[in-house]
Amino acid sequence: MTVMLRYRFFVHTLSRRNYHRRAPPASSAEMTELLARYASTPPRPLNLAQLLSYGHPITPDSVLSSGQYALSELPRRLATRVRSLEALPFIVGTNPYVTKTLNTFKESFQWLATHPPLTTLEDNARFVDQLAALVQRHANDIPTMAKGFQECSRYMSPTQISDFLDGTIRNRISVRLIAEQHIAVSQALNSPNDPSAYVGIVDMKCSPKAMIKMCGSFVTELCEATLGASPAIVINGHTEAQFGYVPVHLEYILTEVLKNSFRASVEQKMKLRKSGKTDPVPPVVITISPPTQVMANGPNGHSTYLSMRIRDQGGGVLYSNMDRIFSYAFTTAGRGSEGNSDDGGGPYAAQHVGGSASIGGEDSEGDANLFGEITGKGLQTGLGTIAGLGYGLPMSRLYAKYFGGSLDFFSLEGWGSDVYIKLRCLDEAGDSKI
Repeated sequence: MTVMLRYRFFVHTLSRRNYHRRAPPASSAEMTELLARYASTPPRPLNLAQLLSYGHPITPDSVLSSGQYALSELPRRLATRVRSLEALPFIVGTNPYVTKTLNTFKESFQWLATHPPLTTLEDNARFVDQLAALVQRHANDIPTMAKGFQECSRYMSPTQISDFLDGTIRNRISVRLIAEQHIAVSQALNSPNDPSAYVGIVDMKCSPKAMIKMCGSFVTELCEATLGASPAIVINGHTEAQFGYVPVHLEYILTEVLKNSFRASVEQKMKLRKSGKTDPVPPVVITISPPTQVMANGPNGHSTYLSMRIRDQGGGVLYSNMDRIFSYAFTTAGRGSEGNSDDGGGPYAAQHVGGSASIGGEDSEGDANLFGEITGKGLQTGLGTIAGLGYGLPMSRLYAKYFGGSLDFFSLEGWGSDVYIKLRCLDEAGDSKI
């Protein structure tokens, strides 16, 4: 190869390596002014009572009021996310996954911030169609950002990453809740005689038992396809309990916790098999409590909560790992389990390294990747894999805490784990914690 050809090859290679590390383009003057205006009035805690009032009862005026509320609150929250992404260290901001997320947020923010008021139902119908498309466009935000932070983890401390992702995911919950509530209320206006117990996206008679069965069926198929076996689910306690809640939030929490319990149970059985024990995989036992009033800081001095305990015999979590159990990107998948090496081999090979297998390319279709596997089931966010992203527990805790609930993890090393979930009944409407 001649000197000139070598030089051209070097320049070509260098340009290819640096192609995806370009700094994000500067915001236009209009965007800068809009961001400054909305950033000066930070978002308020989500008013659940007001949000529910738009759907109870549903009238043309309440639907238009719901639309105006969405147009008022959504840009505030998106402006906060744009500013936080722009404030990341420069090297992190040039990551292609982070840049892609930032550009998507900017586009959505600008559309909402400049949208004219809704004065007629026809205006609202067009807005709802576009809002639904916006929600879908943001479906892959979390796994996309997870990949970006995985690549940039050396440039930020674990605490910085955790604080940033906590804010991002809480913000995402509120944005989707406001948007999807307005979409649901608008659609319900055309079905005035619908006998369901839904007020928008809130099911006032949500059945934990039915949700457990639905999520358990999905996770069972997933576990058997991945590990070749699965535990049974035993549901006891107050099995006929019902409470007001957002089903997709509960669906996400249950799916992620069950994925952990199922995988741990099967892998523990594989370890015991080596010692000659041939007992079947022990069941995962879920106990439901009745809705109970608890003293709280609120207008009535109390709130009603429904609690669940999910118990497995999956060997528990090592004591040395307990401090990291709610840390983003911490996962035991592919580490020390049967058939898995520390580099993520075996059945977790396609799910390892922060769930990167779920990230589609620029032209990926929603259901063409692993992420679409679970979003197609109505979940707000998650992965259709049995393990690997490391976001399951911390995100589940954020969902549980959003309306003032909690999620606690207890481990008996060498035996199993208990997860206690306490969820606030939303028929006693109040403000969220966000």
